[in-house]
Amino acid sequence: MKKIMIAIFLVYFSVFASENNDKKNILFIAVDDLKPVLGCYGDTKVITPNIDKLAAMGTVFENAHCQQAVCAPSRASIMTGKRPDYTKVWDLKTQMRDMNPDIKTLPQYLISQGYETASIGKIFDFRAVDKKHDEASWSIPHIFEKTPRWLISDKRVITEAPDLPNEKFVDGEIAAGGLDLLNTLAKGEKPFFLGIGFKKPHLPFVAPKKYWDLYNREEFELAEFQEYSENTPEFAFQPSWELRGGYDNIPENDPLPKEMQLEMIHGYYACVSFIDDLVGQYFTALDELGLKENTIIVFWGDHGWHLGDHSMWCKHTNFEQSTRVPLIFSSPDTKGGIKNSSPTEFVDVFPTLCDLAGVEIPNNLDGVSLSSIMKSEKTKVKNYAVSQFSRQDGKAKLEGYTLRTEQFRYTVWVPKAVRDGEKFSLEKVYAAELYDYKNDPLEKKNHINEPEYKEIRKELEDYMNEYFAQNRG
Repeated sequence: MKKIMIAIFLVYFSVFASENNDKKNILFIAVDDLKPVLGCYGDTKVITPNIDKLAAMGTVFENAHCQQAVCAPSRASIMTGKRPDYTKVWDLKTQMRDMNPDIKTLPQYLISQGYETASIGKIFDFRAVDKKHDEASWSIPHIFEKTPRWLISDKRVITEAPDLPNEKFVDGEIAAGGLDLLNTLAKGEKPFFLGIGFKKPHLPFVAPKKYWDLYNREEFELAEFQEYSENTPEFAFQPSWELRGGYDNIPENDPLPKEMQLEMIHGYYACVSFIDDLVGQYFTALDELGLKENTIIVFWGDHGWHLGDHSMWCKHTNFEQSTRVPLIFSSPDTKGGIKNSSPTEFVDVFPTLCDLAGVEIPNNLDGVSLSSIMKSEKTKVKNYAVSQFSRQDGKAKLEGYTLRTEQFRYTVWVPKAVRDGEKFSLEKVYAAELYDYKNDPLEKKNHINEPEYKEIRKELEDYMNEYFAQNRG
């Protein structure tokens, strides 16, 4: 009997081990406040050789969008595959599990599928989760980096270029700690999910001097269109409040002087190159550890960032520069060098990673797998991506929902009661916007009431009705 039990155990163990060996590792790289300022997205000034190398190995989703252009809601959505109206995280103070105690995150689900999960840096926004960075998500406790003492100052400068090595910076510390985790996970028997959360190019724009020196500030240009869009309600814009009042020498209300704008653009690019250098260390490590052929990489920025367009800085809008994000996947089983311009969104990341990793996709997610695009089986899996943001116009408390198709952006502003569950209808629309990126890529004009856009407006209205019908079940 004992021999029979041992034989059964060995068969079970071998099957379990085989199933685990069939599942791929996942390297999940998050970058705070990173818009698609990358060479692989067509930026000719930025220096990002490592991320561009990743793009050449995988698929670049050129029309990817976050669910809400601010950290906590965006990250809650990508980590759960659910939209903000489900997570109920619309701000920077709501705890995700206070609203949905039983919500299941991607790494938490992977633990149930036999994975080891670990992370360092900013994966969730710390204000939306518990003090252990959502304890249920990690089989190995999350690592919190320590801020180097020299970065702690009462003076809040908007840019800084210390002549110091990478390891003296928070992101350098995150990179080093993540590499230690990668080495530990590589020795284990289980497939792993490793989250690396870098903090730049979030304000302030502080990076080692060597990355500033990569650029000549005189070669940068200001945002081409710095006016408000014609016919667009003023409340749709924002006065760069994250920037104003929080840093030294920033005008309280007036437009930023030209030299200050150029300095900030220079700082943003320096920070992006800094992160690119750190990201490259992981590609080298995967090669050295023999993990490259069994590891999926996803690289993403949590939302876009205004660099002076419409006279705006930072995020917090439903405009293109705020919602559009870098999203790059690389998988051993898919082709490389693919660029896709169909609409995609952060809720698609959870099902895509499960699909690529050989894990069953949960049936309650709001997104769809993008693997068919990566395998060149399809060029499109959805007609639109959806983002949202709140505003107030006088006493009217509004939620703006924006659909992004391949060519158009359609935004409706509705009472917040609709966000909170009241039935949507076009009759409840307080204001609307329509932008055409083929003929007006800078969003100079809201075309919502123009006769020549009547048919496309009707199509977009149908999409909006469809979206609410599908997301109010």
